Amino acid sequence: MPKELSLRDCRWELKGFWPWVPLKGTSMEIGNELLGVTEWMPATVPGGVHQDLFRAGHIEHPYEDLNSIRCEWVENRWWVYRTEFAMPALEASASVQAIDLVCKGIDYEALIYWNGRLLGEHRGMYEPARFPVTGLSAEGESVELLIVLKHAPDEMGQIGKTSETFTQKSRFNYKWDFSTRLVNIGLWDDVVLEVKQTYSIKEVAVHTDVDAVSGQGMVDMRFTVDSTAGNGDAAVGDQPKLHVTVVSPEGKEVGSCVADVVVGSGLENVTFQLAIDNPQLWYPNGYGEQPLYALHARIIGRGVLYDAWEQRIGIRSIAYVQNEDSPEDALPYTIVINGQRIYIRGANVTPLDHLYGNVGAERYEWLVHLAKKANMNMLRIWGGGIIEKPYLYELCDRHGLMIWQEFIQSSSGVDNEPSKKPAFLELISRTAVQALKTRRNHVSLAVWSGGNELMSAPNVPSTYEDKNLAMLKALVAEHDAQRLFLPTSASGPVQYITHEKGVSHDVHGHWKYQGNPGHYELYSDADHLFHSEFGVDGLSSVKSIRKFIGERWREPVSMRDSLVWRHHGEWWDTYDRDLEMFGSIGSLSLFADMSQWMQAEGLRFILEANRRRAFRNSGSLIWQLNEPWPNVSCTNLVDYYNETKMAYYWARQPFAPNHAWISYRKLHYATGERLALPVYAATDGISVPVTVHAEVLNTAGNLLYSGTWSAMSRPDAAVCLGELDCPVPSTDDGLFYVRLRMGLPDRSVDLLAPYIFSTHEGALYEPALSLSRASVAMTALETWRLVSAEVGEGASVLERSYLIENKGTTAALHIYPQEKTDLYWITASDAYFTLFPGESRIVRMTCRRRAGELFLTEDGEQSAQGEILPEIKIYAFGSNED
Repeated sequence: MPKELSLRDCRWELKGFWPWVPLKGTSMEIGNELLGVTEWMPATVPGGVHQDLFRAGHIEHPYEDLNSIRCEWVENRWWVYRTEFAMPALEASASVQAIDLVCKGIDYEALIYWNGRLLGEHRGMYEPARFPVTGLSAEGESVELLIVLKHAPDEMGQIGKTSETFTQKSRFNYKWDFSTRLVNIGLWDDVVLEVKQTYSIKEVAVHTDVDAVSGQGMVDMRFTVDSTAGNGDAAVGDQPKLHVTVVSPEGKEVGSCVADVVVGSGLENVTFQLAIDNPQLWYPNGYGEQPLYALHARIIGRGVLYDAWEQRIGIRSIAYVQNEDSPEDALPYTIVINGQRIYIRGANVTPLDHLYGNVGAERYEWLVHLAKKANMNMLRIWGGGIIEKPYLYELCDRHGLMIWQEFIQSSSGVDNEPSKKPAFLELISRTAVQALKTRRNHVSLAVWSGGNELMSAPNVPSTYEDKNLAMLKALVAEHDAQRLFLPTSASGPVQYITHEKGVSHDVHGHWKYQGNPGHYELYSDADHLFHSEFGVDGLSSVKSIRKFIGERWREPVSMRDSLVWRHHGEWWDTYDRDLEMFGSIGSLSLFADMSQWMQAEGLRFILEANRRRAFRNSGSLIWQLNEPWPNVSCTNLVDYYNETKMAYYWARQPFAPNHAWISYRKLHYATGERLALPVYAATDGISVPVTVHAEVLNTAGNLLYSGTWSAMSRPDAAVCLGELDCPVPSTDDGLFYVRLRMGLPDRSVDLLAPYIFSTHEGALYEPALSLSRASVAMTALETWRLVSAEVGEGASVLERSYLIENKGTTAALHIYPQEKTDLYWITASDAYFTLFPGESRIVRMTCRRRAGELFLTEDGEQSAQGEILPEIKIYAFGSNED
């Protein structure tokens, strides 16, 4: 592609004005200079206005308490970015050159000035603003670049009318159930000078496949070449040629081709097909490896390298088929990679931050690390957020995370019908074409969708018949015909999960624990084909809550009774639910433990109930993996500060390629009642002998019952091995535990987190409140060692193994680590597990230095320097009183 000279390292400044003031400059009445609402301050590009205002002392930390409300004036001002740079020298070897100024991410509407000359205006986040600047300034001449951002458009948040939307701006900024109203404004992506020689590669489309007969990898390519050469050049010899090579993951050239480039002004399409013998095939995480080939393209002529382009590509076949026992009119929800059906295990991704322009590579890398370690193989990039930066797709290519990419549309509650406004259709079509052309070459991309929860009537998802969605479908067919386009998520015939049979294809919901036994009855009996959004809410860690909730507001309370808590997660109040389940709330840390327990329990059951029906059900996408704003409580697995919740680890188990579980319909039993629980196992992609051993234990760890079942697993379906059938035991505290071990022929037995049931007459988990007496010890087995970063080049990642023991006389529930210096993000090989008296487990901790977090004070930034090693402390349920 044309050479890019980034301006991000220039000295950028920012200044705020009342609307229209920057265009006037002086007062009409008295002629004095209009100075603005701030002075010039240092700015970061890419970035956002709020971060720069915080650093300059103009706003308080917007994520603390109610401070974001005091920042809402920011979206109503005009903001001017200013920088100066010297016009670069052009290469003498080029016969013709052109230079464009390209603003890759303007949020949202701007006027661009070059040495006082208006280059033009631009509106929209996802289509770059491009302006020719060839000849406007001489080599070495100083250029003043001004980018005047108008105030943010008054778009709708979560509640409004989808039919009235008129922008392609991220809507979650305007208030959603997991975020506040904090409307981003700024340059959220790079500003570059794009230098083009006589011939340049303008667009590339790559389609890989596997020949069903020969087994060769097929790489189909189309290059669009842009020529600024005049017709008079046709008589000159040495016609330029486009050279293409494919290099294996080991660095060996495995294919090449050459084509002439027609000499003349305009665009030309050049197509190639290469066959790769014995290809190394790309598979999603959990199904195989992710080898990537390097595809290189160069335009060479007259001894000049005019342009060069390269990208990592994966070779695989992709197909979409209907589910088993699927209704004839159902869409194909099962993805087939290299002839193998893939059971979808994943999560929905929101923008990583309210101020997404300030998100750096490190936070993207940790997100992918978290997803991969949770055994996920798909991320849904949600239509109320943003079309993510290319780096996320590159990471997903490398680590086997398929992408479900939505266009920027979402439901609004009052009405959810896609907008048909002509100006909006023209705008979203430009967004769609830009996304299609720039994301289609990523092997991880698997599905396009018209948007989130678009509905033609209440609980009736929109279809391909909708004018808006029909247009997007046609664009996908034109620019990326290999991929499936779904009209929306969920795609019907009904929107929400229901007890009614035969009407659920892809559904959403619920997002709350449905009670005992209602939760278990609903999901046990559901017959949906795919579950692209659902969740259960739970509190963030106390460590995180203390960062954004002031001390005076930290007492456990219902969100009905605290404006500050309501501001950080109004929809996700678990106070009454947890009071019902545990009988009392107690301290904030105990409240967090209770709330996270119920979130984890509810989610694990949904995932196992869905997987039990594979491939009548084709998979699960949890709402949500992350959050862009710190909530006291939310449906996410990982909180804003990247602290993993209990649900993250309990979702990891049913997402594992090999998993065993029981099916149950309630948590509460009467002593002596018959416990009849079917036992299931799944081994994705393989058929092997499987053994599952079950134990029923009391809180002291005494074995009350055991059973063992064996069967041959199936490569693409869950198998019922038998039934755990015994009387419900009488225990001292009313709690009993069912623990499973799964044995495979060539690997060690997995010890899985127990299912916890109750015969207690009151709040069923109330007896667990007495288990804070558990005694847990941790011993380091080695020193911290530096390891290669699985995700991210050059990242500092440390690992250390610990022996964790229960030295007490009662069960230690939900044991988890916490990093105490707050300088590191952490994941563990296992967490939120239970140890009975005398039991132990070796756990490996992985830590990476925190980076790229917003709104650090100067002291906070300085404290992140130095060679301080991680400090790990271990907790069990009810023991964290730090």
